Amino acid sequence: MASADGSGAASSADGDGAASQPAGTLASATQAPSRSVQRVLMALTLPALLIGVMTGVLLWAIDELAEVLDHALWERLPEWIGVAPDAAWWIIGVLTATGAAVGLVLRYAPGHGGHDPAKVELIAPPLPLSALPGVALALILGLAGGVSLGPESPIIAIAIAISVWFTRRFAKHVTVEMALMMAAAGMLGAMFGSPVAAALLLTEVVAGAKRGGLLWDRLFAPVAAAAAAALTADLLGVALDATEGQGFEQVTLVQLLWGAVAALAAAALGIAGAWAMPRLWRLLRTLRSPVLYATLGGLVLGILGAIGGPITLFKGAAQTSQLVQTADEMSTWHLVLLAVIKTVALVIAAAAGFRGGRIFPAVFIGAAAGLVVQSLVPDLPVLIAVACGVLGAVLAIGRDGWLALFIAVAVSGEIELLPALCLIMLPVWLIVTASPEMLVHDPEDEVDPHDVKAG
Repeated sequence: MASADGSGAASSADGDGAASQPAGTLASATQAPSRSVQRVLMALTLPALLIGVMTGVLLWAIDELAEVLDHALWERLPEWIGVAPDAAWWIIGVLTATGAAVGLVLRYAPGHGGHDPAKVELIAPPLPLSALPGVALALILGLAGGVSLGPESPIIAIAIAISVWFTRRFAKHVTVEMALMMAAAGMLGAMFGSPVAAALLLTEVVAGAKRGGLLWDRLFAPVAAAAAAALTADLLGVALDATEGQGFEQVTLVQLLWGAVAALAAAALGIAGAWAMPRLWRLLRTLRSPVLYATLGGLVLGILGAIGGPITLFKGAAQTSQLVQTADEMSTWHLVLLAVIKTVALVIAAAAGFRGGRIFPAVFIGAAAGLVVQSLVPDLPVLIAVACGVLGAVLAIGRDGWLALFIAVAVSGEIELLPALCLIMLPVWLIVTASPEMLVHDPEDEVDPHDVKAG
């Protein structure tokens, strides 16, 4: 997760090199008496709520536009032409055309599609407003075209850019750092349907800043933004729906051990993808033009989609539910194939320049890996297997324990699983910390992918 110190990020937002920070920031106020802190927090509340509502509406707008194009590509157009949308040649054609379209955006749009998600963390330096149409277009094309990436990285970048612009003009008492955190928290809250997700993820960011004062003083405004965003997204129907728990007896020792196997198997897939992605990224960049490497990436994604079927396409949220519901109709080898194809598709999509995030595909990979183990050990409850698999995959690909625990619980719908998941996470985390990250460290950029001050 990236650092939240925005002291050097303002120049990226305005392009004028000015990085003036208003006096009376939260960092200094936390050293003052409690009434000073209270005044600062109250002054941040309204901007935080406005940013939260904005992020919820933004997520809804992007989702709606992508869905319109999705229906056109995968329903109306095939029906009009008279072909099956799941035909191999149609899947290959749509993904190849999507790659070419994204490549043209990266080549010719102002800002060239914004940050390459393969080279930055989830929270990245603010972009200029002129880059946002290209970022949004590349994201929408990928989501609708069936690319195996989620919306999180580019849509957070859009929210950050708008929030920094808004606060620097209409709420100058809000620092760039705080605007960035409120925007990121808002979008995380909107996507996952809960401010808890944003609070957990930003805890590491805030703690890493090593500022004075109470942790919750610094999380106050981001959590407010996340809560407003989660409510807005829920009202608009775009937040992630958590699975309703079915209830089960206490996890047994045997189930715990097999759950650990599922988590480790899913983590192994994520680690393999993390090793391969930077190497493939560098290989594709020998083609120089994004039109070439994105089109080639789309072609390979289409071939993988033709092999694995439509369930291996798109970001993976709806497909994960479909997978869990139909897993008993699939053989163990079929489940293995789906997990491997989705992992390879994620690596190719990330390396080929497509704009998107890796968390939602990681959920599908983890669920598939967990179901493989469950098919071999029928006494292991499906929800436990899926939750443990998701934990392992998100941990290896996202490198954030809080995020992995939150999503694993959300997917299972069983908060009672949390103690078991915490135990299972320990051996997985020991392995993950010694493994490569799914990030490209490009020496030509001289950019630390963890640091939002870069740029």
